[in-house]
Amino acid sequence: MSKKYVYLFSEGDATMKNLLGGKGANLAEMTNIGIPIPMGFTVTTEACNKYYDDEKVITPEIIEEIHATMNKLEEVTGKSFGGTVNPLLVSVRSGARASMPGMMDTILNLGLNDETVEVVAKETGNERFAYDSYRRFIMMFADVVMDVDKKDFEEILHEMKEEKGVELDTELSAEDLKELVVKFKNYYKERKGEDFPQDPRAQLIESITAVFRSWDNPRANVYRRMNDIPSSWGTAVNVQEMVFGNKGETSGSGVAFSRNPATGERKIFAEYLMNAQGEDVVAGIRTPQPIEELEKQMPETYNQFVDIVNKLENHYHDMQDMEFTIEEGKLYFLQTRNGKRTAQAALKIAVDMVEEGLVSKEQAILMMDPKQLDTLLHPAFDTNEMKKHEIIATGLPASPGAATGKISFSALEAKERHEAGEKVILVRQETSPEDIEGMIAAEGILTVRGGMTSHAAVVARGMGACCVAGAGAIKVDEKNKTMTVNGKVYSSEDYISLDGSTGDVYEGNIATVEPEISGHFGTFMSWADEIRSLKVRTNADTPHDAAQAIKFGAEGIGLTRTEHMFFAEDRIFIMRQMIVARTEEARRAALEKLLPMQKGDFKGLYKAMEGHPVTVRFLDPPLHEFLPTKEKEIADLAAELKLSVADLNGIISDLHEFNPMMGHRGCRLSISYPEIAEMQTRAVIEAAIEVNEEMGWNTVPEIMIPLVGEVNELKYVKNIVKKTADAIIAEKGVELKYLVGTMIEIPRACVTADEIAKEADFFSFGTNDLTQMSFGFSRDDAGTFLKHYYDKKIYDFDPFAKLDQTGVGQFVKIAVEKGRGVKENLKLGVCGEHGGDPSSVHFFHENGLDYVSCSPYRVPVARLAAAQAQVKNPR
Repeated sequence: MSKKYVYLFSEGDATMKNLLGGKGANLAEMTNIGIPIPMGFTVTTEACNKYYDDEKVITPEIIEEIHATMNKLEEVTGKSFGGTVNPLLVSVRSGARASMPGMMDTILNLGLNDETVEVVAKETGNERFAYDSYRRFIMMFADVVMDVDKKDFEEILHEMKEEKGVELDTELSAEDLKELVVKFKNYYKERKGEDFPQDPRAQLIESITAVFRSWDNPRANVYRRMNDIPSSWGTAVNVQEMVFGNKGETSGSGVAFSRNPATGERKIFAEYLMNAQGEDVVAGIRTPQPIEELEKQMPETYNQFVDIVNKLENHYHDMQDMEFTIEEGKLYFLQTRNGKRTAQAALKIAVDMVEEGLVSKEQAILMMDPKQLDTLLHPAFDTNEMKKHEIIATGLPASPGAATGKISFSALEAKERHEAGEKVILVRQETSPEDIEGMIAAEGILTVRGGMTSHAAVVARGMGACCVAGAGAIKVDEKNKTMTVNGKVYSSEDYISLDGSTGDVYEGNIATVEPEISGHFGTFMSWADEIRSLKVRTNADTPHDAAQAIKFGAEGIGLTRTEHMFFAEDRIFIMRQMIVARTEEARRAALEKLLPMQKGDFKGLYKAMEGHPVTVRFLDPPLHEFLPTKEKEIADLAAELKLSVADLNGIISDLHEFNPMMGHRGCRLSISYPEIAEMQTRAVIEAAIEVNEEMGWNTVPEIMIPLVGEVNELKYVKNIVKKTADAIIAEKGVELKYLVGTMIEIPRACVTADEIAKEADFFSFGTNDLTQMSFGFSRDDAGTFLKHYYDKKIYDFDPFAKLDQTGVGQFVKIAVEKGRGVKENLKLGVCGEHGGDPSSVHFFHENGLDYVSCSPYRVPVARLAAAQAQVKNPR
């Protein structure tokens, strides 16, 4: 039996999400539970992947299956596709298994041509509606399928409205729209050199091809990388019978959320437009009405709408984002999905739903994207500073947060200025999916048009970016790069500030303050902590960072990079004295000066961590990194050190390495210069003894030897550490437990982990270097060529941001198995950047690690990711 690539909605269900995509699976499920939806079918994600495997061609077998399923849809609807009686018109929409709002393409009103438009006009008795639908179809098909920019058509439409003396599309008559269709078709022929296609079946296959093609468009690729969506998933395509919200004043279209996506309030939040199609609502071209108005206009329809919204939320056990259409008084739901929401709303919804008994704590934990927590942890506006700044406009509070920056009038400009180090606010009439990179680059987004469900609002909420939409008092001239408010003109060099929680737009640059974390956040995170088995530590080099991490729930320090302590102004000169010393005696003299400073650093960290474990990594980078490179700085340092410039240049030259990443660094420094390890051991142990005595704690320091690839390296340095530490403990007459472990960051260390484990009290995976050495490229240099790998689908993700589980992850697994094979209770952690990446945290959980460590602001993200990993894979 041949593989099936096309399914009627009635043939699927919610469990088939990977095959049918999120939208298709939900439409199938809605069919099963009796929601009024327009019928249709789904072309599967496997068909999309086959399209790419077959060099971007839909094979004849799949085309035949699409046409055969269309015949079945004709039977179900009693309509004829391309027929001269009761024509069937359809929409063609993307539907990946993960929601990607606005990133891919949609075509509406497909099936219209010069003949069927006349039939629709006659059968509906509504010529205006028929030609309005046809002009929309021509514009969308030309733009999405044939690459003729819709802005060109919008310009033709704008010219006609001016010529007819009207402001709104709805004020154009049927005759006007007929004339507009002719103009659109003439322009299409002028651009493409052929007539607008008239065969609906050819239109259908071209449109499905275009949606498959849009899976690989630039904005979709950017969105996928940002949201960890693999390119191998592909997108499904949903072909659905059209229902029309533009048939007159008893028809309309809208977007609904079962709860408020900005605040989480338990109240249906929806907007709609009468006599409009769906794209009118989300495009922000007209400002929609709140759903409460529908109760006055059409009370029966409103009551049915409320019942269905509640039914869908109760069925899916999550806040739903829905599209609906009213066609001449009859209500249809076109889709539902778990709605994008702000971080504040997500927390409130999760906590409320547990309290309502709708979901369990475990289910609630899975409702929040861990990365969203990041948006709660960054500064908000200082209220005292806000009072000093004028509110120049107010729009809709589309996505909370505080943002300040200089005005940028295009996505490209925003991206370029961001890369040059500027903070910018993207200001647009309305945003479109093509603006995604500029929206990511901007501190915040301000639009003149659009509602709470416009493209800008939905995408900003998903990204956690501040957004104010529909600020109609602002006039934007994108061509001349000016923004005018109340007669005052602002340019690209002017600062504005946005408050996404109120919708207020301020003149000038407003200072920010640290956020207060409490309420739903505390409740929600306490559930995460109850559930997770993986501990979460922080990477911290200063007491300030350590204290911040404790506030965010860190359970210790997994990495202190001691080299960061030597760059401080009061010690870099002494460090350089140590480096240029030509005798052990001279080195020890410099190290003796550094000892009290280093000890003070560790005391500060121990106190900030309030007795939690602290892992201190000994000096790691090559010594040349501490020396100057510019001529003047070298000359100044030579004078300070009482050396000739020639001698200092000679030392710098001797220390120069062709490949510092793999050079004289890590444990190799302690092997060459044991006195460095001695000084650092003294600082770690003496600080712990003093803090324990002062505070009455039992701090257990963990000394980590970096870059070990051979057990004898660890053995040699460990002996220095133990000899020094034990002598201090004996001399002080105290009891102090300490651990000596190693950073596993060299592939050889992974495959010989059973040998290394005999000498180590713990392993901590340094996944940054392990990734570099596994791939054979430097993190610092890879940025110059990785973009080509993404474009060519060689890599989906940056392996330094998300652990490469099939390669680097296998080294981790080998080391875990070998290490624990020798020491069953060997403590295992991760201290690379991957410790704060949710998908990587899942991998570490599944492979039995004890903890992950990440930067302070990512601690809550890791805590939640660890809880989600436990829910999905209990251990």
